[in-house]
Amino acid sequence: MTTIDLNADLGESFGPWPMGADAQLLDIITSANIACGYHAGDPDHMRAAMQRAVETGVGIGAHPGLPDLQGFGRRRMQVSLAEAGNLTAYQLGAAQAMARLAGGQVRHLKLHGALANMAAEDEALARACFEAALKVDPEIILMVISGTAQARAAQALGARMAQEIFADRAYTEDGLLMDRRLPGAVIHDPQAVCGRILVMLRAGAIITAQGTQLPAQIDTICLHGDTVGALDIARALREALAQAGIEMAPFEGKRG
Repeated sequence: MTTIDLNADLGESFGPWPMGADAQLLDIITSANIACGYHAGDPDHMRAAMQRAVETGVGIGAHPGLPDLQGFGRRRMQVSLAEAGNLTAYQLGAAQAMARLAGGQVRHLKLHGALANMAAEDEALARACFEAALKVDPEIILMVISGTAQARAAQALGARMAQEIFADRAYTEDGLLMDRRLPGAVIHDPQAVCGRILVMLRAGAIITAQGTQLPAQIDTICLHGDTVGALDIARALREALAQAGIEMAPFEGKRG
């Protein structure tokens, strides 16, 4: 039986402002990427999400982003390689502390938003972020966007990694995520999400918005916790995967 991981970005509420359906999603997914306070989240919501992840056996990941609460980390910023490494290490450390308080541990790291997209295009930036994370924890699993500069950087570092595709996002012809501002960039229909993911898994490829198949390693599938209808999409996708004979389990993380 084929095994796949299903991950979601969680812990994104801030103070009294709620975002996402963390508790419900943690009953569906197998890995959780927890916001570390820069683009979203705070210590209380970090711990709550991690505590629930421990209870449900979901793998905990740090989800560092750019220091942009107002823009939710989705606006590009100019940062030096040293700054990128430092902000990654800083947020990973915060996630490790909160995970320990919750009785768990951080097993993977996934870059968020604009930082992730920038690193998918710029191998030097990806390497700076990943090198810093590996100095904090040499055994951490790097969750990378499949087939991008992120994957090349992790492979060059010989790191443990898991390559991901996105359930609710459209792809450009070069294998990058389509800009969220463009029509069709975010997919909200659960059946459309399920259909395209099953095609990708069978083909071992990313399917672009124009229908091109780009061969890709697929270890995990991402759902965005803040996407409208995220819970319905997650439930439908889990059911579709099960009906297709695909088992869900946390990724192991293979060496590059």
